[in-house]
Formats: sequence, structure tokens, C-alpha cells
Amino acid sequence: MQTDTATNALPIERASAAVAAPPPATPAPSRTPAPAPSPASAPPSGGPAVEPATRPDAAPSHPAPEPRRDIAAALHRVTRRFDDVVALDAVDLAVPKGSIIGLIGPSGAGKTTALRLLTGALRPTEGSAEVLGADPTKLPARLRARVGFMPQHVSLYDDLTVAENLDFVASLYGLFWFRRRRRIRELVEWLALTDARNRRAGALSGGMRRRLQLGAALVHDPDLVFLDEPTAGIDPLVRRGIWTELHHLRDAGRTLIITTQYVPEAEDCDLVALVAEGRLIAFAAPDELRREAYGGDLLEVETSEAVDAARLARDAAADDVRQIGPRKIQVVAPDAASATPQIIAAVEAQGGSVTSIHESRPSFDEVFARLVRRAERDAGDEGRPEDGDATNDGSRATEPDAA
Repeated sequence: MQTDTATNALPIERASAAVAAPPPATPAPSRTPAPAPSPASAPPSGGPAVEPATRPDAAPSHPAPEPRRDIAAALHRVTRRFDDVVALDAVDLAVPKGSIIGLIGPSGAGKTTALRLLTGALRPTEGSAEVLGADPTKLPARLRARVGFMPQHVSLYDDLTVAENLDFVASLYGLFWFRRRRRIRELVEWLALTDARNRRAGALSGGMRRRLQLGAALVHDPDLVFLDEPTAGIDPLVRRGIWTELHHLRDAGRTLIITTQYVPEAEDCDLVALVAEGRLIAFAAPDELRREAYGGDLLEVETSEAVDAARLARDAAADDVRQIGPRKIQVVAPDAASATPQIIAAVEAQGGSVTSIHESRPSFDEVFARLVRRAERDAGDEGRPEDGDATNDGSRATEPDAA
């Protein structure tokens, strides 16, 4: 599949405002479906059912702020508890329209809980959620028709073929036969499922089922799409193609909120929300997160002779200088471009010369681990008593659980 050419880009359509959202209990096709959600739940691409609001901890603690036109979805100081477990802790998040937002973190960090709050499947214990300017648990039909959802766990009709699954979901959204036929042809080609078009979903591989589930979330051409682990279990080549087409959707004005455990996929997002232990520890563009993790731009410098790192830091006005080899140093500076000539001059002042200097781009695994450790250290500092008996070491160098 060649996804990087214009001819293979997924065509974009504008769903009619008259299209109704899928009803919660539409009869299934004549074939026997796989085990399905409860009668209160939505169809495969429509998201899970809304949790009843009878629990005392399910009501927002304060009214939601006025919605903003440039924001597609938001969490306002949201806390969500499950008995004694705090799944999300006072999270503030605003998703600009026409962007790709990545919710990234280890398993159990709270990513799926955040998505379920935004899709209306859960109510906050405290705070409020907003989707398309409305409470996600009370979205009217005209707004629900503009939202697509791909759950983490595949929910398909195993007795139906690939094309029949897509046709069924499209019919629930009110797409007429001719449009459904054209849309299904576009999706199966984009998802590399053309050869499996007439194969039953139950006979598909795990990766193909994930792709079919993605197609079900996009079949009605929504404005706002929630994707929970869309590339899990998909081979790298197809994964790369899916991200290319997600960028096409973003370029056409769609808003996508994506959760993933693949930390390197942060590079494909416009903004990244790093989540750990229910807390939002950072929210910024990928390059800004690198700067936040290291305190500035990171430069690697090789010299002809060993230099004094402490003197170099003083002479070059660098924020941090570390010796990482006999003739190799790592420099953190506010701006790489302006710092480069200062570093060269400082090295020459010590009687040496710079043989190479370049800006380093740490992997997002390194960035994520560094930010998580900093957040843990800060949390430890906040909880430490001030009576002078506490230890001076507030850091915990534990890596995030990648399970």
C-alpha cells in the first residue's frame, strides 16, 4: 500500500447535519452477532454506553466553563475515582480544533479513562468534560453524528464480512446505499483490506480486525474522532500508512484524539499529553517537550583536546555542561543557534578546537522517562515534612511501567 501519494489519500466528506446519530438499540443484521455490549450501549463505532448518574460521586462538583469555539474537547479539573483508586487527578486539557492530540503513557496511566470521560461513557467524580461545546453525556443527535470512536477492545460482528460490518455501521448513521457503497470501497482500500473484503470478521487476524474497527469509526466521516490504541497489534508498514492518512484527516480540518503506548508515536502528533499515574505531567508540542525535559536545546560537542567542562559552562553561558567522553561534552543552552558560536569560542579560549557540534534530538522514550522521573521527584518534594528529619534525596529513578 502506498499511502504517501495524493492519489491514495482517504477522501474527505462532510457529513450532513441531518444525519442522525445511531440509536442505542438498533436491531442487528440477520446473521448472529458476536457477543455485544449491553442494550444501552452504542454500535461498534459509536462508543460505550453512558454510566448511570445515580452514584453520589458521579456528578460534577462545579459548573463547566463557557465553551470556546476553537476547542473541540476539554477536561476541566477532572478527577475520576473508582472506589479508592484515583484514575485521573485534577486534569486540565483543552484540545484545539483541527489537530492531532496524543495521550501517551504506560498501561494504567489513565489514558482510556480520559477517553471514556470525553466520549460520555463515564461521568467525572469532580470537574467537568466538554465535547463540541456540550456535555458529552448529553450530546444531541446532531452532535453525536459528528463524533467517531474506536474502542480499545475490538467490537465487531464476527459473522459478518468486512464490507458487511462497515455497511451495517454506515446504515446506522443514516448513510444512503449509494454513498455507503462508495465510502466502503474507499475505506477497504485505505485500510489495505481489499483482498479481505468478503472475509468474515471472525476469520481476520488481530491486526486486520483493528483496521476494520478503525474503518467503522470513520465510515460516517466525523469531525471529531477518538481512537483508543488504533495501531496496537498492527505491523510497522501498515502503522506508518495509517498515521499518514490520519495526517490527511487532520489537514482536512478533522480533530483526532489518540491514545497509545508507543511513545515514539508522539512525533506524529501536533500536541502530546504525557500521562502517568492519573496525572497530566506535560502537555505541549513534541519539540517543546524535549526542551522541557532537558531545560533547553541539547548540543553534543566533540573537541580536539579535553576541555574543562565547568569553565566551558561559565564562558559559554550554558545552562548545563556534562562530560560524556574524553573529548565529548553535552551542552544544554536556551537556544542552539546562538549558543554554537559561544561554545566554539569558549573551547578555543582553552587552547582546543571544535571538531564537530550538532543539535541532539533525544528519543521520546528518553524524554518521557525524564519527565516522569521529574514529576515523581516533585511529588515527593511536596509530600516531604519540613522538620529537618527527612532525607535530602527526593528523586526516584524508577522507569515507567511499560507493561
